[in-house]
Amino acid sequence: MNKSRYIGITIFCLLIFSFIFVLSVAMINLSTEITKENIRIISSTDNRDLENILYDYAEENNINISIDYAGTLEIMEKLNSGEKYDAVLASNSMWLYMLDNISTIDSKIISMNPVVFGIKKSKAEELGFVGNEVKLEDILNAIKNGKLKFAMTSATQTNTGACAYLGFLSVLSGNPEILTEDYLNDENIKENLKTLFSGVNRTSGSEEFLEEMYINGDCDAIVTYETAIIDINKKIEDKEDTIYAVYTQDGVSISDSVFAYLGKSNTPNEEAFLKLQSYLLSNEGQSELVKVGRRVWYGGIKEDVDKEVFNPEWGIDTTKYLTPIKFPSTQVIKKALGIYQSELRKPTHIVFALDYSGSMTGSGIEELRGAMDFILTEEKAAENYLQFSAKDKISFIMFSSTVDKPISIKNGIETKEILETINTKVPRGGTNIYDTVTNSIELLDKEDLNKYNVSIVLMTDGEGNDGSYNNMVNTIEKSKNKIPVYSIMFGNADSEQLNRIANLTSGKVFDGRTNLLEAFKIVRGYN
Repeated sequence: MNKSRYIGITIFCLLIFSFIFVLSVAMINLSTEITKENIRIISSTDNRDLENILYDYAEENNINISIDYAGTLEIMEKLNSGEKYDAVLASNSMWLYMLDNISTIDSKIISMNPVVFGIKKSKAEELGFVGNEVKLEDILNAIKNGKLKFAMTSATQTNTGACAYLGFLSVLSGNPEILTEDYLNDENIKENLKTLFSGVNRTSGSEEFLEEMYINGDCDAIVTYETAIIDINKKIEDKEDTIYAVYTQDGVSISDSVFAYLGKSNTPNEEAFLKLQSYLLSNEGQSELVKVGRRVWYGGIKEDVDKEVFNPEWGIDTTKYLTPIKFPSTQVIKKALGIYQSELRKPTHIVFALDYSGSMTGSGIEELRGAMDFILTEEKAAENYLQFSAKDKISFIMFSSTVDKPISIKNGIETKEILETINTKVPRGGTNIYDTVTNSIELLDKEDLNKYNVSIVLMTDGEGNDGSYNNMVNTIEKSKNKIPVYSIMFGNADSEQLNRIANLTSGKVFDGRTNLLEAFKIVRGYN
């Protein structure tokens, strides 16, 4: 055999060997991926701080996980409607009792998180709350005297809002052993709750946006998780003022995060879930939870904590026993949420700015009409605790190339005539977003914010091609009140344009391109 032929055969053999080796490695990796268990988790948005902990452990232990986030009550709706998940990471165990014909197994509490008042420290000092025992009555008196306004998440759409509300209800009822429906019918308790909620100047549909509002200077006080106080102060540590945690002495709502399995028992998926859960409950896992500000100890008191996390300068106190609120039955919770939405919350004046440009013709206008019918029909909206009350004001501005005059109703449940207008108006023309926002702000700027919370919901399917941007900016800057614009994108809406408006008004942009009705339902949690 000549030398060149020998070299050729050698090279060919090496190539074949390399190919076989690479193929073998690929097959091994593919086999590993196939044997990985896939755990699909639905989690409360409040638990995003645990995401890295879960993913890191899963990666190290050959488990595939995916996490979808949703609002607390939205999770219950999704599961009850038949959406399939292997596990739920809920912000509070009480919500699992709202599942219809769905069994949770291997359910365990992994951490606890008090719901507290967070007040700008200089404001808390002014009110005499720093370093002193504070009762709910002290908060109530500060509101009555016009010294305290606060923002909170929606009591009917979020865990923190609902926990805070049920806590207020329990304390004002005298902290009974069992909170029954009788307390919900007590007019004195209702009046005190109305007074308390009169201090709410902004409502958020999520904990994350509430944090943003405080950091951006849109409010001086919020009702939130203890972990949020820690997180906010870490983000603003270079600023002059911090946010200070106030635990009401006569009762604190404590949210217990629960991790539960929803799939079939005695399966590889359950085994994988139990590995995840066991890790979170192990000493190593619990120490990771403590690093993000979660309480993992029972009894309320713990002296030896990391003061960099549980910082006493922020009002974080782990040396004091917290009086936990006892949550009522599911039936009482549901009734309480309904009463809050229809009677107790501070009334709102909302402007719906609706796009009737020519591009909405067809399925677009039909989806809009369907969404508005749901939101404005009391019986339908009440199914999700989204209904307007008789004390609410609702205004409508319909726009295309031109902007229609506002149509306003002073009773939020008398919507029959406006629904007829919404259903009969014909789309045509261009998209005048800027003048629409200008007119909406001018309308709401006349409102008494001691009596009403105000907001604008702008729905558009395109890019604004009419109106004056500069005039809109001038109107926003001259407005005596900061009025948030919550935009819902639809069709070919320009997200960059809408985000500019959101940034100017401390608002937010929502994506309604796949489901306009769901977007409207989410936005209702913000007003």
